[in-house]
Amino acid sequence: MSQHRFNIRVYGLLINEKNEVLITDEYRSGLFFTKFPGGGLEWGEGTRDCLIREFKEELSIDIVPGELFYCTDFFVTSAWKATDQLISIYYLVEYPLVNELMFDSYPLPSREERELFRWLPLDQVGAHQFTFPIDQLVAEKLKKD
Repeated sequence: MSQHRFNIRVYGLLINEKNEVLITDEYRSGLFFTKFPGGGLEWGEGTRDCLIREFKEELSIDIVPGELFYCTDFFVTSAWKATDQLISIYYLVEYPLVNELMFDSYPLPSREERELFRWLPLDQVGAHQFTFPIDQLVAEKLKKD
């Protein structure tokens, strides 16, 4: 008998002065995917604390979570484990030195187990740029707002 669990994910939407949003391209467990930066909520954390930790781990920067942008309000199964229900929470985030964040270009898709970051112009943001359904929904909402 399988045990059903919640998988809570917290993501940040960091936008620079050029109207570009930060995204990440990752290759893990044989799968290439593009998503917004962030990750899983750990026991004892609040959602904003999770986001601060994730940006510190992934980019070594201290962000300030801002306004709640989106939260799933319907049932979604995890892409990694069919017995888990996914709950995704997205915040707008601020970083005082956002315009100093530069990233090298790289070929897509990568076949190395790694996480790479890049800026995507907001006028190019769309569902087709992202792998997972909730990121696709958020991308379309971001495009409209």
